[in-house]
Amino acid sequence: MMLKKILVVLLAVAVLLLITALLTHKALPDNRRRTVSQALPPDSGSLLARHFLPQIQAHPGLSGIYPLREGRDAFLARLALAETAQRSLDVQYYIWHDDISGRLLLQSLYKAAERDVRVRLLLDDTNTGGMDEILVSLNAHRNIEIRLFNPFMQRGFRPLGYLSDFSRLNRRMHNKSFTADGVITVIGGRNVGDEYFGAGSGVMFADLDVAAVGKAARDVEQDFDRYWASESVYPAENIISAAAVSFDTRPSEQAETKNYLKALAQSNFARQLQAGDLPLEWAKTTLVSDDPAKGLGRASAENTVWAYISPVMGAAKHDLLIVSPYFVPTQKGSDLLGNIARNGKNVTVLTNSLAATDVAAVHAGYAKYRKDLLAAGVKLFELKPDATVTTEDHGGITGSSGASLHAKTFAVDGQTLFVGSFNMDPRSAALNTEMGFLIESPKLAGELADGLKRHRVVHTYRVGQTPKGDLQWQTEENGKIQAYDSEPQSSVFKRFAVWLCSLLPIEWML
Repeated sequence: MMLKKILVVLLAVAVLLLITALLTHKALPDNRRRTVSQALPPDSGSLLARHFLPQIQAHPGLSGIYPLREGRDAFLARLALAETAQRSLDVQYYIWHDDISGRLLLQSLYKAAERDVRVRLLLDDTNTGGMDEILVSLNAHRNIEIRLFNPFMQRGFRPLGYLSDFSRLNRRMHNKSFTADGVITVIGGRNVGDEYFGAGSGVMFADLDVAAVGKAARDVEQDFDRYWASESVYPAENIISAAAVSFDTRPSEQAETKNYLKALAQSNFARQLQAGDLPLEWAKTTLVSDDPAKGLGRASAENTVWAYISPVMGAAKHDLLIVSPYFVPTQKGSDLLGNIARNGKNVTVLTNSLAATDVAAVHAGYAKYRKDLLAAGVKLFELKPDATVTTEDHGGITGSSGASLHAKTFAVDGQTLFVGSFNMDPRSAALNTEMGFLIESPKLAGELADGLKRHRVVHTYRVGQTPKGDLQWQTEENGKIQAYDSEPQSSVFKRFAVWLCSLLPIEWML
């Protein structure tokens, strides 16, 4: 009887929410009268152009690549580009938090606009909750234009939007790029937020971006234009009704912000950028990017990032190394990797352990394929939660030791490196839009493999099987090999949550 009452109450709540969602549903505005704009060509007189155009001309058809492995350097690269730009800033992100790093970067965009730099900011709308007033205030500047990808018309309690418009709102723009003066761009796995740049406290994401000049930067600008004009993108003023407030460009007086700015001052990136002596690796670089029509479910399967990169992985002659924080191979991907391994190739995957992941449901989508992958000969490594222990010179400012892998990269035969936003999961393959670079550089591809070799013994768990076929995790602790028969450093509750998620038919959304 009690169970029946509970079910009745739950049903009544569900019906009430559905009715509320339908009553509060708002249609998207007419999008045909948007202003039209394209990327501005580089101005040969600008500082960035003077520094890089001669190098670009000396390396025709190639791109100059600078890897950004450390969070502080990755943040400072964006900040330095915003402060150095003299003509344009085209910025595209999935997540932009209103925290230390997010606010500092917004302030830098505003200051650039005050210098008559044209700023175009394209944000996925799923993570802009609570930022409407800030976005309206920025958008009111004559040199700033903000657009939102697949926006929520319900600006208050956003989950209601999913009840009446799920098929559209479930598709998000996961792309990340920051381009200055049409000359230099930064793309990769990092969103804008303290956890990506080693600011504040809490979990820090181990990530990878690259700065690029030359053909790669031009391609990113053209791709930005494609998204800026896509059907899924709406001017912020047509979506947000909040009133504009004055935008404060002064840095916060909080100790965390001061400490972070002090730490940033020790980086060499801004000095090298200003001096024009940024050390670049010149390589053939190909931008792969989803058709923005994917945001409405209209992109053809052959015009997706997965269609571009899966043949590259499948063509591995010797080695395939995959680093993916949210690794959900599905049966199709498991078969692909298994076939590569069974053909005598060395296939290695690094992903988050259950203790390190920030999305337990995704771990459930990965866990069900572990035994099949191992049986095929795929080597599996899972990152420990303390793998990027912070010190004075690395990681977070306040000493947090939490770590979660967030880099999305792979290397083929020590020759080709992919860096971008694409996770090896169904959401990246079929639902979200993604982008990345395929870089033909033995130096950069080799560095990824060398890094894993150096750190995997101590900072990862090697997943294997016992003679009975049970999973086992091995790692080195205090100079000795330690073996675990269940997900290490994870609670019973978290393991139960993973098991429960594995029973749900949600793999297609992971």
